[in-house]
Amino acid sequence: MASTTNELREEVRRRYAESAKAVTGESEACGCESGSCCADDSAATAVGSARFGEVLYEAEQRGELPDTAVLASLGCGNPTAVADLREGETVLDLGSGGGIDVILSANRVGSTGLAYGLDMTDEMLALARRNAEAAGIKNAIFLKGYIEEIPLPADSVDVVISNCVINLSTDKAAVLLEIARVLRPGGRLGVSDVVAEDHLTEDDQAERGSYVGCIAGALSKAEYIAGLDEAGFEQIEVTFTHQVADGMHAAIVKAVKTGGG
Repeated sequence: MASTTNELREEVRRRYAESAKAVTGESEACGCESGSCCADDSAATAVGSARFGEVLYEAEQRGELPDTAVLASLGCGNPTAVADLREGETVLDLGSGGGIDVILSANRVGSTGLAYGLDMTDEMLALARRNAEAAGIKNAIFLKGYIEEIPLPADSVDVVISNCVINLSTDKAAVLLEIARVLRPGGRLGVSDVVAEDHLTEDDQAERGSYVGCIAGALSKAEYIAGLDEAGFEQIEVTFTHQVADGMHAAIVKAVKTGGG
């Protein structure tokens, strides 16, 4: 099982590294032709690239960003639109990629706030740092690491966001526990992710798309709710936004860490 886990993680890392290289012109073949590594999949291709990537951001938001940040958008939603970020908060983006959500978050929390981006891919981290600098962002910090082992202290973050990344983890229970650990009591989770309808089996999901295509490894709605409850969250909501394959949906996932008073 460990080798399978490592192989899947390496496949994800390689795919996103190639995407970063394609954006910067270092590679001609990214394997993410429709704007998203998640979208480079038979199921996603069938529903069209409008289900993934930069088109999910308003024109006003895209105007805040360097072109290379927009081109590197690999998500299935817009978590900054649902996270209700406030001045002075500390926000963490899991799987920050080219930095689009970190840049938008840094603008929302202002000079008294802080935006962290966490990614395991050197190429994406380098691209994100260049994008943040080009956008004039001074309150963003990009960290290398895994979302299953977040390199931040406990109770250090007000909001955790993520955009179509948690479904790629091979240990989602660990991710949810880590999110709970780094959030302060009363801290908020607001992520976009691909979520399966409860009736689909693992084989059903595999028929609809690959693991690195954000389909085969996705949690079901019931699994997401149960996992967040077990990790210590309340006010849990999983709301489907649009279908990306038969029985598979982009979704907004929101929750609050218990203990906020």
